[in-house]
Amino acid sequence: MKLAPLIATVTLTGFLTVWDAPLKVINPSLVQASAQELSVQQKIELLTKSKGQIGSGDQLRRFFFGDLEPIGIQAGGAGHVVNLYNKANNVTFSYCSTYDVIVAIKKGKVTKFEPNEVK
Repeated sequence: MKLAPLIATVTLTGFLTVWDAPLKVINPSLVQASAQELSVQQKIELLTKSKGQIGSGDQLRRFFFGDLEPIGIQAGGAGHVVNLYNKANNVTFSYCSTYDVIVAIKKGKVTKFEPNEVK
């Protein structure tokens, strides 16, 4: 067994787990993206862009985990949608759990959206 490949592997593993300089050389945007935090306004804009797309509900839960209060249920989406209010940012999201999508977003506390907004 040759010792050089073993030492190289251990050294490279040590660099990648302890020191982030090799990551910066390989892909600087990777380290930069993980360090940046999105503002609340940027999160709401991203959710608005992904409104109606499958998975936007997951995005909503990641962005506002523990900050959403259900304030109403109404017909819409694939049966019924739940209106979730974010008190900290004064925004209401209408969420269809059947398809895990956000169907509407509005500023303020909205207990019932217009029917054409949540279809």
